[in-house]
Amino acid sequence: MNKHNAIRNQTWECDLRSDTFTSPDEGMREAMATAVVGDDVYGEDPTVNLLEKRLASLLGKEDGAFFPSGTQSNLSAVMAHCGRGEEIIVGKNYHVYWDEASGASVLAGISLWPVETEIDGSISPVSVEGAIKVDDPHHASSRLLCLENTVGGKAVSLDKMKDVSKTARKNNLSIHLDGARFFNAVTALNCKPEELANCADSVSVCLSKGLGTPLGTVLVGSSKFIRKARRNRKILGGSMRQVGIVAAAGHYALDNNISRLVEDHNRAKFFANELREMNIGHVDSGTNMVFFTPKDGHADNLRLHLEKYGVKIGDQNPSIRMVLHRDVSDEGLDKAIAGFKSFYQ
Repeated sequence: MNKHNAIRNQTWECDLRSDTFTSPDEGMREAMATAVVGDDVYGEDPTVNLLEKRLASLLGKEDGAFFPSGTQSNLSAVMAHCGRGEEIIVGKNYHVYWDEASGASVLAGISLWPVETEIDGSISPVSVEGAIKVDDPHHASSRLLCLENTVGGKAVSLDKMKDVSKTARKNNLSIHLDGARFFNAVTALNCKPEELANCADSVSVCLSKGLGTPLGTVLVGSSKFIRKARRNRKILGGSMRQVGIVAAAGHYALDNNISRLVEDHNRAKFFANELREMNIGHVDSGTNMVFFTPKDGHADNLRLHLEKYGVKIGDQNPSIRMVLHRDVSDEGLDKAIAGFKSFYQ
């Protein structure tokens, strides 16, 4: 067996752990192989420059900056919005607070004030107003509201996004939107990208999840804001050189992979319904995600059983998150369903 085949045999027929497990298809690889590149630190990579302008225009913003990861994009954004000793109001289960290693506090001296989220993942205007601090030297200065969409697979409605944004702006807060799955939200809400982006001053759009690129996030906002974010990117070690090779994958994704996100959403809905019919535990779903909490608590045994079918699920407990994406085919999903049925029979 040669090395290439050995590597290929390590993959799963149906990997439901995350949409970050997508691999570039042949069209994307061809786009990457033929990309025109330059030194992006000098601002001379034309493929990157075009991607930044393209996403900024699509979301109705002035400018954009390409980042290697969503975590670094979010951190650079909040550093551009806030100074040391200032405060971010954020949903307590949002990634900026829960899943990004408290980078805003550790590296930037910014306080994070988590608030409860509603069942649909939204933050209520009442929660925001209740979290804003009075101008008192005993408190951090409330400076930024950090939103997220989608949240745990749920697309927060435009009306709720607009309402909480209006409250933030009325209280002189800037607004950042963590759009790790921005186009999943746009697809589910059946709205234009600009409509959702208008709810925030800056938006971080990840390309490496449902859109299927190997890496990359584009942060968009005003030209003044993006200049600050670029400086923060340099501080954080995120400036890259001939990165047009990866930006080309972003162009390919925008051309080909946004329109097919609805397929992931439909498969997730179908999968959730199949699990509900088995009556084996609690099932919740939204956009491209399914959450399953087994009645019997046999999550570890279930994982081992599904691996025999070539199906890989996450190790969350008690509720397992399963994510549909472009590399999960109908055939692969059928194997997952068959694995669940055989385990519980």
